[in-house]
Amino acid sequence: MIDPMIQRAPKVLLHDHLDGGVRPATVVDLAREYGYTTLPTDDVDDLSAWFNRGAKRNDLVLYLETFAHTVGVMQHRDAIERVAYECAQDLAADNVVYAEVRFAPELHIEGGLTLQEVLDAVLAGFERGSAGTDLTIYTICSAMRTAAHSRDIAELAVANRDRGVVGFDIAGAEAGHPPSRHLDAFQYVARENFHSTIHAGEAFGLPSIWEALQYCGAARLGHGVRIVDDITGPPGEEQLGRLASFVRDRRVCLELCPTSNVNTGVCASIADHPIGLLRRLRFRVTLNTDNRLMSDTSMSKEMQQLHDAFGWDLYDFEWLTINAMKSAFAPFPERLKIINGYIKPRYALLRAESTIGAK
Repeated sequence: MIDPMIQRAPKVLLHDHLDGGVRPATVVDLAREYGYTTLPTDDVDDLSAWFNRGAKRNDLVLYLETFAHTVGVMQHRDAIERVAYECAQDLAADNVVYAEVRFAPELHIEGGLTLQEVLDAVLAGFERGSAGTDLTIYTICSAMRTAAHSRDIAELAVANRDRGVVGFDIAGAEAGHPPSRHLDAFQYVARENFHSTIHAGEAFGLPSIWEALQYCGAARLGHGVRIVDDITGPPGEEQLGRLASFVRDRRVCLELCPTSNVNTGVCASIADHPIGLLRRLRFRVTLNTDNRLMSDTSMSKEMQQLHDAFGWDLYDFEWLTINAMKSAFAPFPERLKIINGYIKPRYALLRAESTIGAK
């Protein structure tokens, strides 16, 4: 049960995959409409449970297998726009006031669409879905680290920077596919004064994080949770290694996704998740959903779980939310406007009537 105060709290989401948040009913509808015949079931409830079971296999590669079906039904313009529209609507209903939703355009061209047409459909869906809401929503274009299209995707992202694309990313199986293999794309992004975040330190450890930062120049780390491998010592006496110190000193944003990390075997439970340690040590911690369908989650659910596991209250959630907004890729004036116009005043109002133990 989600506390009403948590549900009403304004939220900022930096790490959410479009094809990981499709409504189960939409997957079934689109499969019927476009002749996709390989779904494990066309019962909406059973399909939802199937996706969630498939994600809970303690392995990132196995977790990623579930995406074959959501990507499979997103090969036509109208289908992609519908998914983007519903994504924006769902985030707005969860009181997300700012979101950067990422997706890999190269995965959606099997039906004959160009990369630009795929992106156009996403941007159109986001525009329609956020109209009349408090949600500001942007796009991050991801390249698959297991493929060789990263420069093309980087150029696509930069070419659409004034249309709602705010960053470039690489995603997919991490082990054996280091960020430096895509150095040309990241150097191009840097030369264009554009933003990048990299999936690093999720299923693989410190070398992936180091390459993402020191070779590829990432401003944020997608997950980055394995930075705890560079922290030693008992509680209260922790010692940070040089990489962990660099990450904390430079205020490198960690796009942490607790439920997803439990699903992929990073930790056994939310209570065991390193977010508690990293928040206590004052890293630039943010809270994210990663894949709302696969993990059966939302920003409100993630917050509720942290409240239950660590006793975090509205002060903690405001701190997380402002962290995320500070690290967003939106222009600085826009970030300030959202912090001062939405986040701070709404948290102040909620604390005045809080039921979750505000300090």
